[in-house]
Amino acid sequence: MQITRKVTDDLYWVGANEHRLHLFENIHPIPRGVSYNAYLLLDEKTCLFDTVDWAGARQFLENIDGVLAGRPLDYLLINHLEPDHAASIDEILVRHPETVVISNEKAFMLMHQFGFHIDGENRTFEVAEGDTFSFGKHTVTFVSAPMVHWPEAMVTLDVTNGVLFSADAFGTFGAIDGHLFADEVPFKEEWLDDARRYLVNIVGKYGPHVQALLAKAGTVLDLIKIVCPLHGPVWRADENLLWFIGKYDQWSKYEPEEKGVLIIYASMYGNTEAAAMNFASKLSERGFHNYKVYDVSSNHVSYLIAETFKYSHVVLASVTYNLGIFPPMMDYLYDMKALNLQKRTFAVIENGSWAPQAGDLIEEYLNNEMKEMTVLSNRVTVNSSVNESSNRELDELAEAVIDSVNEA
Repeated sequence: MQITRKVTDDLYWVGANEHRLHLFENIHPIPRGVSYNAYLLLDEKTCLFDTVDWAGARQFLENIDGVLAGRPLDYLLINHLEPDHAASIDEILVRHPETVVISNEKAFMLMHQFGFHIDGENRTFEVAEGDTFSFGKHTVTFVSAPMVHWPEAMVTLDVTNGVLFSADAFGTFGAIDGHLFADEVPFKEEWLDDARRYLVNIVGKYGPHVQALLAKAGTVLDLIKIVCPLHGPVWRADENLLWFIGKYDQWSKYEPEEKGVLIIYASMYGNTEAAAMNFASKLSERGFHNYKVYDVSSNHVSYLIAETFKYSHVVLASVTYNLGIFPPMMDYLYDMKALNLQKRTFAVIENGSWAPQAGDLIEEYLNNEMKEMTVLSNRVTVNSSVNESSNRELDELAEAVIDSVNEA
């Protein structure tokens, strides 16, 4: 049975929702699932925009058959070759031997590397940035979007009705489950966290490339009426789309969304955790409440990274482990570096029973391995557990952090 939605009078969502997969890219938890979006245009010629992961292929193929209703599939246009969008290419070409594949040079190279059977006379049509192609009433143009987030990625703008097929840009984790448009769900309340976690963990490293794509989009913003991403809800042009584009602009510039404090602690037996909770309570006692507290060992790093992109200040509380940084805390720091995070202010709480080293090592990493990071000088050293002296230092640190947030 087909499960489709109309995007416009002649454009249909024909994708699939995934609820059985637990880890996106076998890394990032997706407790709310994910959607694989594909779109089918019924013009004088028919065109399918991208495919889906093999896990959703059965529903996807039923959707295509239902919408085509016996018509041939003239074109398959591929914006992005990552397997969660391209895995079903061969199945489409086997079922529709008349179909011509439209994409760019790098995408065709990757198709050959993945072993797709696209060879054959007049089976492919190569395009480049600025080219146009007509399906009848609808004419599209192509815009290169390298490293958003693979090198072959492009976006396609239907200049006839203003639909932008945005590939992985403007996507989000979460299955849409029938809610096609972003204005059909409480996006700001229930989807924004997943949108941030999706963007910063998947494309965070490539902020300058996202900025380049946003600059290109800005030149045609008045033409864009609908944005069709490959994951998550479709956006209609209104103030909410402009708000979401603004979020992408912030995230890709590494600018914090909020003046607030993220407290991340690494504790073996609970004493460093107690120090972190003590510090949090001191923030609240002073009337400062915009903070979050996370255990680095029990929260997946993708959530921690997303929260770090959100807040302006980060307090790291770490036990010393084998004269080094506690391994999960080190993994978190490594991910921050790998995803190019910058422009944040840090404070450090260290713990060690006989040779506290974590503080020095954390500060060295932040100062030498990362960009535009500020480390406050009010480091707190805890020897095994908080005592009267370290408690006073936590008071002083709370004052310093609040002052720094207010000055930001």
